[in-house]
Amino acid sequence: MSHIRGRFHKAADKLVTDYTASIPFDWRLYRHDIAGSIAHAKMLAKQGIISEKEAEIIISGLASIREEIEQGKFQFKPELEDIHMSIEARLLEKVGEVGGKLHTARSRNDQVALDLRLLAKEAISGTLVKLREFQQALISLAEANKGVVIPGYTHLQPAQPVLLAHHLLAYFEMLQRDIDRFNDCLKRVDVMPLGSGAIAGVAYNIDRDFLARELGFSQISQNSIDAVSDRDFVVEYEAAASLCMMHLSRLAEEIILWSSAEFNFIELDEAYTTGSSIMPQKKNPDVAELVRGKTGRVYGKLMALLVTMKALPLSYNRDMQEDKEGFFDTVDTLLSTLEVFTGMVKTLRVKAENTEQAVKQGYILATDLADYLVKKGEAFRTAHNIVARLISYAMERGKSFSQLSLSEYKEFSPLFGEDVYSITIESSIAARDVIGGTAPKQVDRALAAAKKLLGECKG
Repeated sequence: MSHIRGRFHKAADKLVTDYTASIPFDWRLYRHDIAGSIAHAKMLAKQGIISEKEAEIIISGLASIREEIEQGKFQFKPELEDIHMSIEARLLEKVGEVGGKLHTARSRNDQVALDLRLLAKEAISGTLVKLREFQQALISLAEANKGVVIPGYTHLQPAQPVLLAHHLLAYFEMLQRDIDRFNDCLKRVDVMPLGSGAIAGVAYNIDRDFLARELGFSQISQNSIDAVSDRDFVVEYEAAASLCMMHLSRLAEEIILWSSAEFNFIELDEAYTTGSSIMPQKKNPDVAELVRGKTGRVYGKLMALLVTMKALPLSYNRDMQEDKEGFFDTVDTLLSTLEVFTGMVKTLRVKAENTEQAVKQGYILATDLADYLVKKGEAFRTAHNIVARLISYAMERGKSFSQLSLSEYKEFSPLFGEDVYSITIESSIAARDVIGGTAPKQVDRALAAAKKLLGECKG
């Protein structure tokens, strides 16, 4: 520890060492840390700050350390605090004092900022892939059930008939907004902070453009103080992840409802359900329930980081060590949720006969009756009131709309004619032939646009 504790004459208390160590979780930055160090060594040699030979030794040592970690041979020591010091200490053991030259012209502050940005770029890339796969699963389910009609709900009350494909494409739209947000987040993540030093920049003739090219960044940070203290990009990923999880949770809730005995619209594959320890008949939608539960977990990580950052003076403060566990957990939770949800959607079975029966129950064509009167010259508010009274009348007599006689219809409005019986579930859906509507023609158009969008992304 002598190379770390320089001005100190007393070793840190073990409790302090254990409390401050981040190696139990930041070890997963090892690939990013080593990639940053290799680029930094190349740059130092290019600029003549260290020799080409020294750079070669350092780079070879870093490569062998990466192999040790990946093969499970690397010994992580809590007293070395974090992944950066762990790798540096091992490098000194492997190549000697020349390894100490690696830290020339950089600080752990810009080093960790770099590592986190590299991981965030990787996380966004992985998230976008999983989102596209989930969108594809929704499209496939929609296409396989293009003719299936379900009750559309508001306030969880039957409202109007809609195509199931139209309903599923609503989630495609939500996921597309998620994709847009992650892509937008990537613009602000894609900023190279190395060269900012601890706070003020570095007093060496470094080449930051070279570093950006080596590490695949499109931009370079413009203020050293901001660069080492900025965690907006982590907050932004967690915020985008929270919105995405909210969308997944809403679909999870519908899947839970639809798979219940009361709705019975779908059947989940046994691979995505569990049984009960005491009730043999149970088939529980545990995956969907856990999606709901894990949504709150992701929200919590976002709020924790916002609270951590809200009162920190510039620039770096050790509080910021708390950014990593929540960030890592959010990435892991979102990616695993997208993956398991995609599998669940791919394997569920729609019970079209039950959804059709559900649509026929009640007075789901009430709005169509009001529209019928409006098209015959009635004011909509008056038409709305007429149909409301008609429903009360029908309910009292236990009749559906189709069971009412024409004379009964005419008691409420003389505008009703024989053509009132042409109002059906099919005509109701076909009538919504506007962009964004549930008419088959519009749903076909929306499906084609969704598939084209996914095809362009793959291309």
